[in-house]
Amino acid sequence: MIRSRAAVLRGPDEPYAVEEVMIDAPRSGEVLVRVVGAGLCHTDLIGRSGYFGPDFYPVILGHEGAGVVDRVGEGVTAVAPEDHVVLTFDSCGTCPPCLHGSPAYCMTFRERNLSGRRLDHSGSARDTTGKPITSRWFAQSSFSEYAIATERNVVRVDPEAPLGLLGPLGCGVQTGAGAVLNELRVRPGQRIVVFGVGAVGLSAVMAAKLAGAGEIVAVDLNPARLTLAVELGATRTVNAAADDLTGAVLAGGPGFDFSVDTTGVGTVMSTAVGVLAWQGRCALIGGGADSLNVRPSELGGRSVTYVYEGSAIPQLFIPELIAFWQKGLFPFDRMIQHYKLDELNAAESDARNGVAVKPVLLMGSA
Repeated sequence: MIRSRAAVLRGPDEPYAVEEVMIDAPRSGEVLVRVVGAGLCHTDLIGRSGYFGPDFYPVILGHEGAGVVDRVGEGVTAVAPEDHVVLTFDSCGTCPPCLHGSPAYCMTFRERNLSGRRLDHSGSARDTTGKPITSRWFAQSSFSEYAIATERNVVRVDPEAPLGLLGPLGCGVQTGAGAVLNELRVRPGQRIVVFGVGAVGLSAVMAAKLAGAGEIVAVDLNPARLTLAVELGATRTVNAAADDLTGAVLAGGPGFDFSVDTTGVGTVMSTAVGVLAWQGRCALIGGGADSLNVRPSELGGRSVTYVYEGSAIPQLFIPELIAFWQKGLFPFDRMIQHYKLDELNAAESDARNGVAVKPVLLMGSA
C-alpha cells in the first residue's frame, strides 16, 4: 500500500479536505501513477453535486491527471515505470465500439468512468480509519499524489513536455478539440460557431483555427473569455446576452457549416441548431440536465450529435495535440492557471466564478 495526500470530498456541501489516504498496489492490468498535475473539469463539479447519491461519498475526484508511472500490475505492457503519462477516460477495448476505434462510446463507459468504482464495485483507496473511499472516478481519481489507473486509460507522452500542463488534455481539451477535428472534421474555409468559451469551447476554437476554418465565431457572457477567444483564433465574438442571439450570431450572413455547444443550456442548444445552414452539423458537448427542443422540420438536412471525449482515441490524439502545442499551433497553456493541491477549494471557486478558465492542481513535483 502507498501513503498519499489526497483531496477528499465527504459530502456535496462540504469543502475538499486534504487527507492522508492509503492507495492499494496495482492489480492485473492496472498502473500506479505518481501524479504531477491534475486539471479541474466541469464534470468534477457534477461529481461533487450529489447527483450520484449519498453512497458516492467520501470520494476522491479528478480525472485530468498527468504524472509518472511508479509501478505496473501484472500483464501491463503499454507503459513501464518512469514513463510520463496523461490519464484519460477508461474503456474496455473489446466491445463493438472499442473494436471499431470509438473507445469514447464504450458500452461500459458509464460503469468504468462515472461510478467511481471498478466493475466489481471495489475502490483503490481508504482513509486512515480503514473506511473505503470512492476512488475510481474516471478510473483514476487524480486529486491525489498517487492514483491507480488502467493500462487503457494511460497515454504515454513525450518526456520533454511539461507534466504540469498536460492533464487537461485527458478530458476537457480533448473533448473540445476532438469535437472539431475528429467528429465534425472541419475543413479549410468552412464556418463554425462555438457557444460557451470556457476550457472546452476555447479548445474547439483553437482546433478550428488549426483546421483552417474560414470564420470562427465565439459566443459567451464573459468579456474576458471572448477576448481570449480572439487571441486563440476566433474571428468574431458575440455576447450571449444579446436580445436576438440568433440574429447576432448570423450577423446577416448565411447559416454555419458547424456549431458546437458547450453550455448544456436548452435555449442555447436550440440556437446552436437554428444557426446552421442546410446540411450543417451541430456537436453538443455541454454537461447538464436540460433538454434540446426543436421541431422536426428544423432538422431538415441538418444533423445533431452529442460528443463524448472528442470521439478520440486518446493514445493517438493526445500525443498529436502535444505535438501541435510544441510547434506553437495549439496554445492550450494560455488557458491554464496553477494551484497547489491544498488550494483546490479556491480553484473550484475561481472556476465557478469565471476567474480561472482551467485550473490545474500541482502536487508539488512539477
